[in-house]
Amino acid sequence: MAKAVKQPASEPEKIVLAIDIGGSHVKILSSAGGTERRADSGPGLTPQQMTDAVKKLAEGLSYDVISMGYPGPVTHNRPLTDPANLGKGWAGYDFTAQFGKPVKVVNDALMQAIGSYEGGRMLFIGLGTGLGAAMIVDNVAQPMELAHLPYKNGKSFEDYVGERGLEKRGKKRWRKYVFDVVDRLRAAMQPDYVVIGGGNVDKLDELPADSRRGDNTRAFEGGFRLWRDKALIV
Repeated sequence: MAKAVKQPASEPEKIVLAIDIGGSHVKILSSAGGTERRADSGPGLTPQQMTDAVKKLAEGLSYDVISMGYPGPVTHNRPLTDPANLGKGWAGYDFTAQFGKPVKVVNDALMQAIGSYEGGRMLFIGLGTGLGAAMIVDNVAQPMELAHLPYKNGKSFEDYVGERGLEKRGKKRWRKYVFDVVDRLRAAMQPDYVVIGGGNVDKLDELPADSRRGDNTRAFEGGFRLWRDKALIV
């Protein structure tokens, strides 16, 4: 009788702690379940204050790896520049060393885009304190720094459709500019569909054509997928 070959035990799935850094709050959620936990952020928030706040928020949670959505450009798992809406000291900050766990850092719009992706060519627009954008084409995820490109009257896209534009021009005009910006980006990027997320998407009664409403909580799903989706190329 042939001797049975012992199969190697499958490696247990890593528990991911997803961190979403925003202009008003830092939010965390574990892939093991539970509820979202949050702390205030704001224009003076430094990376050290953020890591200290997350460690406190995560007390009692067990996790193996970390995903982080950062509000700015990222290279080699570290912020490339300081964010426009937070404090100083983020550029080049080593989060892996600070947390003592493996960390994947991506642009915050990209993390929410990954959590919203359903295949094909997707353009993601994040309407929040600033303007986030990302494109995913056949599982290849690419952040896009469009916020500060020129748009009208010497001002950028973000000046018109970010939080400042909403406060300055009012909801009615802001909505008109959102539709125009989405139309321009769709014409340039040729996506199959557009997902509009970020905190201010709730201020849109209607959406542009071929668009669907995103949800900030999808950022956590994106953080989990960064470690778990083997088809994803970031």
